[in-house]
Amino acid sequence: MINLLKTLSEMMRGKPIRGPRIYLRPPHRRDFKAWIALRAASSAFLTPWEPTWARDALTRRAFLRRLRAHAIHSGADTGYTFFVFRTEDDALLGGISLNNVRRGVAHSCNIGYWIGEAHARQGYMTEALGVLLPFAFDRLRLHRVEAACLPNNKPSKALLMKIGFREEGFARRYLRIDGEWRDHVLLGMLASDPRPVRAPRPESVERRPPARQAAAGAFAPASRSQLKTGRG
Repeated sequence: MINLLKTLSEMMRGKPIRGPRIYLRPPHRRDFKAWIALRAASSAFLTPWEPTWARDALTRRAFLRRLRAHAIHSGADTGYTFFVFRTEDDALLGGISLNNVRRGVAHSCNIGYWIGEAHARQGYMTEALGVLLPFAFDRLRLHRVEAACLPNNKPSKALLMKIGFREEGFARRYLRIDGEWRDHVLLGMLASDPRPVRAPRPESVERRPPARQAAAGAFAPASRSQLKTGRG
């Protein structure tokens, strides 16, 4: 419990989770310009895999709604949102969220992620997920992390299975994506499962060829309050 409280305290201070080429940290107000530029430039790339964007999706008001949702859920230990940045130039690459954190008899959550089109298929999200899983399992002490992806999003499914997720089922009309209720492939990973992909050591990064990246990402089902704030 002491370690968990320390983790939550670090989250509130925005302490980064670092990998060799990337780092993760909670979003800040100062990220607005980079966020809106990346989302706008990647809109055609992202919208087929995400809930329908609100009319004001690319506005400061929408961004601030997301920040408020992040503060509420991280403070309550019910959800965590991270932006992914490239270490060499602090460029925003995408985002990852741990939604619907459930304690009690479950100790589980849903994971979702997105990456800007210009940064896809370069191994960044593989590395980001590789450093986030120890946070979820070892520091938040979760037992299980779940993910869902559209059946035709084969790159995203391949990425999840590469880092240790296992296909567990199929849910009909599971989530409303791009304006339609869509079937999803369900995947899961336990704290006790092998983690075949871990963050490489900094000195080995240049020798590792870029990994194939998911087309856009996976979407984690949000809580009712998260849906109201447009968080994905």
